[in-house]
Amino acid sequence: MNAMSHPFDLAHATMLPPTQVGLRETPDSTLLAQRWEAVHEAAAAVGNLAQLGREPLSREIMGLPERAAVRGGWHYDSVVRGIDDLAAMMEPGLRALLSLTAQGQDTTAAALTLWREFHTARAAIVAILDAA
Repeated sequence: MNAMSHPFDLAHATMLPPTQVGLRETPDSTLLAQRWEAVHEAAAAVGNLAQLGREPLSREIMGLPERAAVRGGWHYDSVVRGIDDLAAMMEPGLRALLSLTAQGQDTTAAALTLWREFHTARAAIVAILDAA
């Protein structure tokens, strides 16, 4: 059985430091948007390994960092922490999948599990902005 490969190489990936936490008067969405994009690039790699391909992203999903900055306060800080947690989950999972793929192992089932975990966590992050 041939394992799917993916050109995503963590050796050349830029791992961004966690964003600052704590309430800010004027939230900056730039670094948050970079991290949000990075976790979606990792998710795209996982989607390919799960034989699902790249997910088309809605404006609501891609605009989350900006919406969080506008909302501000605890909503913004919770989104920051959520994205940091999501990145912390995706990095070792993707590393493990790529390692197994390099060894010729079929990672479809494991990648699908990580894909589902990503979507569950992302939905929780998006829901933060809907909280009162």
